[in-house]
Amino acid sequence: MSRVLLKEVTKTFRRGVVAVDRVNLEINDREFFVILGPSGCGKTTLLRIIAGLEEPDGGEIYIGERRVNDLEPKERDIAMVFQNYALYPHMTVYENMAFALQLRKLPKDEIRRRVEEAAAILGIKELLGRKPAELSGGQRQRVAVGRAIVRQPQVFLFDEPLSNLDAKLRVGMRAELARLHQRLQTTVIYVTHDQVEAMTLGQRIGVMNAGRMVQVADPLTLYNRPMNRFVAGFIGSPPMNLFTGVIQTSPLRFVTASFTIELPAGIAGSAKPEQAVVLGIRPEDVVLDQSGPVSAVVDVNEQLGNEALIYLKLEGESVIVRTSPHDAPGPGTRVRLSFDPAKIHLFDANSGSRLN
Repeated sequence: MSRVLLKEVTKTFRRGVVAVDRVNLEINDREFFVILGPSGCGKTTLLRIIAGLEEPDGGEIYIGERRVNDLEPKERDIAMVFQNYALYPHMTVYENMAFALQLRKLPKDEIRRRVEEAAAILGIKELLGRKPAELSGGQRQRVAVGRAIVRQPQVFLFDEPLSNLDAKLRVGMRAELARLHQRLQTTVIYVTHDQVEAMTLGQRIGVMNAGRMVQVADPLTLYNRPMNRFVAGFIGSPPMNLFTGVIQTSPLRFVTASFTIELPAGIAGSAKPEQAVVLGIRPEDVVLDQSGPVSAVVDVNEQLGNEALIYLKLEGESVIVRTSPHDAPGPGTRVRLSFDPAKIHLFDANSGSRLN
């Protein structure tokens, strides 16, 4: 049983900086759980608290059935993969992977079996005699993952492990990590600021902001039903279009300085007349429509092969449209837009909480 449970976990650094603010979280046995958030949100600090590398100021941490607050990292039965790989440069790949097992005084035959098995899983058997300086970035990352695998821990902790790789290698390593989890069936906690990594790897994602866990859900729920304005703006590439305006009734509509659109009945939820709200609409839900209520001028046309991203300017506003590359108007063209009414999100302008 390798469930991880956090109860009211808090960490404050000097000068009153709250890095982790009363986080409650349950990560299921064998789950691939991603902690996602911008730089400085507290996600790495939270991971280090789970690992025992940081001591919390309050709260409880459980791994399996054990409360581990007072246990040293080596006693928690976890393995951590760092952003910078942390390989010993004077050791071969085999020696790097075997080192932790040697410290535990395992028999040599058992160490060799585990190292060779992990190397076979990761496709690095032919690299066992090399040193880290002779490896590419992707190969070093595999060695770092292999060093964690051989320990056969209850929980794997990954701290932005792909951030030093180029774009093509990141895509390949994402797929490898997903396959590795399916094969090992071990609990994984993975920290990243890259939402593409989070959406493609995570069975569930916890989104952090300013030390707090603001929403925990599966990737599609986060994308389609963000709980607040922060999650709406953070999840999605390109990000959700957000417009600040007011709700008016009779008829129900959303009004900004740049445009007015009518809203379907019931969509306003708990919003009151003349309340300041933020309307969110994803780029794929904005339609180039000659009879649409929104007028804008094309600023940039990004051709991506299978699609085009159109960046448009309104008066004091901007909007991104995802469309077919064959339908994309050029810069300087004035177009009209409509929003898919079923895909509109409304948030309170002050609290940021979801209204509909």
